[in-house]
Amino acid sequence: MKIGIFSVADHYPTELARTSERLYEELLEQAEAADALGFDSFWIAEHHFHEYGGIPRPPIWLAAAARRTRKIRLGSAVVVLPFDNPLRTAEDYAMVDVLSGGRLELGVGSGYLKHEYAGFGIDMAEKRERFEEALEVVLQAWSGERFSHRGRYFTVDDVKLNVVPLQKPHPPVSVAILTNDRAAVVGGQGFPVMMIPYATTERIEELAATVVAFRGAFLGNGGAAERATVHFALHTHCADSVEEARREVREALDRYVRTRLYARQRSFETLIDKNLVAFGDPDEIVRAASLYESAGMTHYLVMNNFGGLDHRVVLRSMERIARHVVPKFHGRA
Repeated sequence: MKIGIFSVADHYPTELARTSERLYEELLEQAEAADALGFDSFWIAEHHFHEYGGIPRPPIWLAAAARRTRKIRLGSAVVVLPFDNPLRTAEDYAMVDVLSGGRLELGVGSGYLKHEYAGFGIDMAEKRERFEEALEVVLQAWSGERFSHRGRYFTVDDVKLNVVPLQKPHPPVSVAILTNDRAAVVGGQGFPVMMIPYATTERIEELAATVVAFRGAFLGNGGAAERATVHFALHTHCADSVEEARREVREALDRYVRTRLYARQRSFETLIDKNLVAFGDPDEIVRAASLYESAGMTHYLVMNNFGGLDHRVVLRSMERIARHVVPKFHGRA
């Protein structure tokens, strides 16, 4: 199981004395640290019009991260395809792949936040069709060939991009899901999946069944077994003891849960009991991660920057995870 870092980039300008400038710089410093510590990847979310997330255009931040890192893969988790012209999406992320030397991971999704669709004046009832058509256009554009497209929402007339990704045939593309039943659908379309168990499920046993359904559909569509990957993001904090970790993170998680739009409001203790978060010493983090590995998950995305948690505390947690947790999984099938 590979281990990376993921941040929603949730921002609290009315509660915390942290500007957008400082938020971006802290995230860049964390990406540099993740690169130096040997994490596999660093992912950033896209959100609009609310402190739910402070990065509306991930490729801009990812381009900055590309120039401050050397080896770590850089991902969007996720770019919301219905919100933009897919040609712009293809261009933006092709540039990120070039600037990073071929390290882009493209996570895509249709979005789910009502206020974002309202802000862009797009009917949420159209989101899935818009998403699928936009993804088709992005992949066609990335071929580097001249093409045309006639769809319900997008039209392309005889266009060829002037910049294409370094990775061939294109950077890895994963699709985010919010419900377990979508996994098999996405697998049948030939794409790996991404999920946040906090939002997707109540029990890890459900996820094991979801992974089986996804892999069956993916392989049944002719997909290669090594590409049948499942990324999962888990709120994680590592300290010297379980008690210290939970004491350090409680206020931040409570703030995160309280401000999540449209999400289920569950207590700190409930999330711990259900293994939907991982807060503790290295042994506790390994225990929780192993549950997900046993369920068939392949890429653990550590959500360790949330709820306005202090930057220095986040960095210390990353160091412990890199030193004591990552080696437990490195190289395991």
